[in-house]
Amino acid sequence: MVRKMGVYAVLAYCLYGLFFYWYLFHFADPKLPFEYEGTKADPSTFLNGRELMLSQEYSKIRNLLFFLSTPFEWLLYFLVLLTGLSKAFKNWAEQSAKYKALITPIYLFWLSLCAYIVTFPLSYISYKLSKTYHISIQTFPSWMKDELIDFWVNYGTWLIIVPVLYLLMRKSPKRWWLYGWLLSVPFTLFMMFLQPVIIDPLYNDFYPLKNKELETKILALADKANIPAEHVFEVNMAEETNAMNAYVTGIGSNARIVLWDTTLNKLTDDQILFIMAHEMAHYVEKHIYWGIAGYLALSLLGLYLTYRLMNWAVVRWGNEMKITDVRDVKSLPLFFMIISMLLFASSPFSNLVSRYQETRADTYAIEMTNNPDAAIGSFQELARSGLSQVNPPLFVKIFRYTHPSMLDRISRLEEFQIKQRTD
Repeated sequence: MVRKMGVYAVLAYCLYGLFFYWYLFHFADPKLPFEYEGTKADPSTFLNGRELMLSQEYSKIRNLLFFLSTPFEWLLYFLVLLTGLSKAFKNWAEQSAKYKALITPIYLFWLSLCAYIVTFPLSYISYKLSKTYHISIQTFPSWMKDELIDFWVNYGTWLIIVPVLYLLMRKSPKRWWLYGWLLSVPFTLFMMFLQPVIIDPLYNDFYPLKNKELETKILALADKANIPAEHVFEVNMAEETNAMNAYVTGIGSNARIVLWDTTLNKLTDDQILFIMAHEMAHYVEKHIYWGIAGYLALSLLGLYLTYRLMNWAVVRWGNEMKITDVRDVKSLPLFFMIISMLLFASSPFSNLVSRYQETRADTYAIEMTNNPDAAIGSFQELARSGLSQVNPPLFVKIFRYTHPSMLDRISRLEEFQIKQRTD
């Protein structure tokens, strides 16, 4: 039975991968709708033939890697259970731990290391892909350093969560999901507060804007939005990537707007001011706080479903997965697998909300700057530097895109521009 379940799982993953290969490379039509041909949203108007070809190639492979990677985690954790590796990790932890309190941290380390090693090839392929298409210019040692930081940050985070979670399971088998969620609320807020000042600087250097002339313009824009000026930072990314980005991070006194230096280097001042106005909109409209509220609401539902599904799975297949009790740390791969599945299943909804917020931010920015040419130019340059697909396939948009497609964003700006001329 165990062997059959493992074979079925691998076969299902292969069929899933073949479906998305067929969908992305043979079914999805990258052709732009007729009504957008020749407009400023048409990539042929701002990308040359080679750039257009590369953006299509790069997007297809990158999207395929995305759809392969998440279910690969599910398969990994499922096979760790079926093959008895989870039980072996527990035995190793018990044999090497001098104190009982160390069993869970040691077990978690072995499971984390196993997951990291098995998923490393996909991460490396993604890195090489971005290097091949000249998106990334990061050296392998620098990339490897970031990978190791990721590993230890993730391990450290779970080292706080997992022991508490399993303690709650033992103390309250029927309500652990609720108590776990209640504890996650202050923990989530605390991590959001620490992110900009503790975690992000592990990867890159952050500092106030160096361009004082641009800073003056941004200060005037920030003053209009009632945003404290010290919340605007730039980060050194030019040694790692040719892509551009800007984002809002942190909460409370640590909230800040961050611009990659590649964005500062490649865009004009007017284009940067539009990007800044867009990020200021997130700050003004409290999108981070709405995002936290939505995340906490979904996590409550997710933990409850995880509680029900874990109990059901252990009753149904406990012998095959070598789990006799949900409260045993050996069930952790099952917990990770279910959480990952629920996150993937909820991503269309969370992405839809995010795209709505990004559309709101675009509207706020264009009304504040009143410069559609600069706005359109910034999106065209963002698409060029990241080889972004202007009109992504439906499944890609639903599961991957937290922002509207460039087709949607640029065409909306063109409508504003037309309206501006006729008024």
